[in-house]
Amino acid sequence: MHQNAAMPRPELRVSVVTRFLHDQSSAADDVYAFAYTITIRNTGEVTAQVIGRHWIITHGSGQQEEVRGLGVVGQQPLLKPGEEFEYTSWTRITTPRGSMRGELLCMTEAAEPFEAIVEPFPLAIAQALH
Repeated sequence: MHQNAAMPRPELRVSVVTRFLHDQSSAADDVYAFAYTITIRNTGEVTAQVIGRHWIITHGSGQQEEVRGLGVVGQQPLLKPGEEFEYTSWTRITTPRGSMRGELLCMTEAAEPFEAIVEPFPLAIAQALH
């Protein structure tokens, strides 16, 4: 192997779609529930596994919660280059608007850790956007 040969790089791209869960929410009780569907796509050159997650949930009031855990929805998906994994989960906040951001904690087949950043995404009731 050449000394200046670049190592193949791991890269997971994350996209998010959210929706308000009217049935699970109650404005009278300051409970607003949102589902979020996460799609994780391996756009890198090496097989990678999602081993954990770290979320920061921000309520419209500015209050923040952190959630950490192993895997995503009880799984630790192994993605070869070009493969994707999709899951849906949900969260509750105390305001009609908020946001989430975080990172997926990942590992390559060579046991090199890396993170897939999840850019902030809105949690908002459609009418609350105007």
